[in-house]
Amino acid sequence: MFTRKDTKVINVGDVKIGGGNPVAIQSMTNTNTRDWKATVKQIKELQDAGCEIIRVSVPDMECAKNIKLIKKNIKIPLVADIHFDHRLAIESIKQGVDKLRINPGNIGSKEKVMELVKEAKKAHIPIRIGVNAGSLKEVHNFSTVKDKAKALVKAAIEHVKILEDCDFGDIAVSLKASDVETTVEAYKLFASKRNYPTHLGITEAGSIFRGTIKSSVGLGIMLAQGLGDTIRVSLTANPVEEVRVAYQILQSLGLRSTGVEIISCPTCSRTKVNLIKIVDELEAALSKVHNKNTKKNIKIAVMGCVVNGPGEAKEADFGIAGGIGEGILFKKGKIICKVPEDKWVKKLLSMYKKSI
Repeated sequence: MFTRKDTKVINVGDVKIGGGNPVAIQSMTNTNTRDWKATVKQIKELQDAGCEIIRVSVPDMECAKNIKLIKKNIKIPLVADIHFDHRLAIESIKQGVDKLRINPGNIGSKEKVMELVKEAKKAHIPIRIGVNAGSLKEVHNFSTVKDKAKALVKAAIEHVKILEDCDFGDIAVSLKASDVETTVEAYKLFASKRNYPTHLGITEAGSIFRGTIKSSVGLGIMLAQGLGDTIRVSLTANPVEEVRVAYQILQSLGLRSTGVEIISCPTCSRTKVNLIKIVDELEAALSKVHNKNTKKNIKIAVMGCVVNGPGEAKEADFGIAGGIGEGILFKKGKIICKVPEDKWVKKLLSMYKKSI
C-alpha cells in the first residue's frame, strides 16, 4: 500500500528490523524490574497480546543483573532501557540482553558511550539512540516546529557519529516529542540523512483515550509516508493496551493483520439490540482465539439494523444485522437465518473459528 523507506536491517534477537521487514510492535513493562517474577508475568501477558519486542527499565545494578533471569523465562527479544549510567548498559550486555536503548540527553560523556559501544560490538548487540525532546535542553531554545525537529536530529546524528566512529553500525534511532508535528518533522528530516531503521512513537502521549488518538494520528502520518520499522504506542495505561492499539494502527494501514476485523455501526434509534455490549464481548472473545500473525484477515460485521445489514456490510465475510431482540445472520451478503440477541457472540465466534 505504501512505499516504505529502504533502511538497513538489524537483528534484535530473532526479530529483523528494517529493510522492508514487517513493522515490529514493541512495548515496555511498568513493573519494578527488581521484581523479575512480576516482570516476567507481565511480559508473558504482552507476548500473548502480540508484543514482539519488550523493553524494561534498568535504573540500578540489581535490575541489570535480573536481565538474565527475565530473558531466560520469556520468548521475545529483551531491550534494556538505560539512563545516566553506562555501567548498567555494560552489565545488561553481560546478562544477555538483546538490545540497548540509550538517551543522548543523559548518558554521559563521549568516552562512556564509546566504552559501552565497544562491549555491544563484541556481543553483537544493537543500540537504539533514543532522542527525547524532554531531555534535550537545546530543543527548548526554539519556538518553531522545524527548529525543534532540527535540534532533535542534530542530537541523534551526533550520537550516531560516535557509534560510527567506533565502526559500529547496528543502530536504530528514535526522535520522540510529545507533540505530533515536531515528531513527524524530526523523523522526516532524519530519514533524509541516514538509512538506519527508525523506532516510531509519540512520547508521553497520555491516557488511553487521548494517547490513543495522538499516537494514531502521529504514527499514521509517518507510516503512510513510508517511515518507521518498529513502533511503540506510549500510553498511561496497562501496556497490553499499547500492543492492541499498535496492531490496530498497522492493520488500518494494511501493514499488518491481526487476523480479524470487526465492522460495526455507531447505533441509532433504529437499533433494538444492545449492540455496544455485543461488540465489546465479541472483541474480548476474539482476542483470546485469533492469530495475529496470520496473513488471512476475516471481516465480521455486527450491525444494529437491517439498513446497515448485508448491503452496507457486503465486504464482510459474515455478520449479523439487528432486529427486535434478534438478528439476521448473513454470509458474503446472503441471508442465512435469524439469531436471538443473546446468541450473537457465540454464533459469530463459532463461525470465525470455522473460517480459519
